[in-house]
Amino acid sequence: MKVKQKPWLLYALVTTIFWGFWGALIGTSTYPGTIIYIIWSVTMILPALVALKAIGWRPETDGKSIFYGAIIGLLGAGGQLVLFTGAIANGPAYLIFPIISLSPVVTILLSVFFLKEKATSKGWIGIALALLAIPFLAYQDPSNHSNHGILWLIFALLVFLAWGLQAYFMRFANGRMKAESIFFYMTLTGLLLAPVAWFMTKDSAIQGLIFSWKEVGYTAAVQILNAIGALTIVYAFRYGRAIIVSPLTNAVAPVMTVIISLILYKTMPGSIILTGMGLSVLSMFILSFEDS
Repeated sequence: MKVKQKPWLLYALVTTIFWGFWGALIGTSTYPGTIIYIIWSVTMILPALVALKAIGWRPETDGKSIFYGAIIGLLGAGGQLVLFTGAIANGPAYLIFPIISLSPVVTILLSVFFLKEKATSKGWIGIALALLAIPFLAYQDPSNHSNHGILWLIFALLVFLAWGLQAYFMRFANGRMKAESIFFYMTLTGLLLAPVAWFMTKDSAIQGLIFSWKEVGYTAAVQILNAIGALTIVYAFRYGRAIIVSPLTNAVAPVMTVIISLILYKTMPGSIILTGMGLSVLSMFILSFEDS
């Protein structure tokens, strides 16, 4: 296998590396989720400028391109807002993230039925292993379990649906507009939702916070990892099938997070997460040989 003959794989692996580092470091910020969202939306500008330069600063401005770009951006950014302000604020993370992490199921079903994407039997084995690995990797110790009601589940399902639809539309739009234009509109919609995030921030949440260049700069450095990964996954969807790219990135990125966390914090994962890592590595090996 030659990676240069499979650009989707190269871009997908870059995404998993950057999202892996992002996942390991995101919890080190002292800011509430809405403030982190605002900083993240600003960090999207830098990779957006790189993307725009690649197409001569001329994103598509026809109605369909704006519509597809806005849909993709709103599904992604809106999902993040709901996650931070709705799901996590009302429920247990150890139940929320396994639900959200299965969003590739939505992407795969829509891509098979509407985009007519197909995979070999070997590819379906890899997809199945990736989907199986995700809830293992998202597992968190439920020892602090308490009754959180049902509101968190509604929010978690909304994020699950939004991110699954986003990946589908990202693949769908890639055949109709430039990947760089897609990312431009993702950035624009993310920035447009920043005032909403600020409005949703409770006064009590920002009292005592330090908005120094050092703290803001550190949070931005962590969030730009997410932004760069978002750009490369758009390219991965340009060259690869959604039924391959979506489960692969969702399964491998958490493995990177675990490995990086192990190095940085010297924390050994439990047997459940180790099982997920094994399944993920196996799926990555199988899918990397899938023709695309």
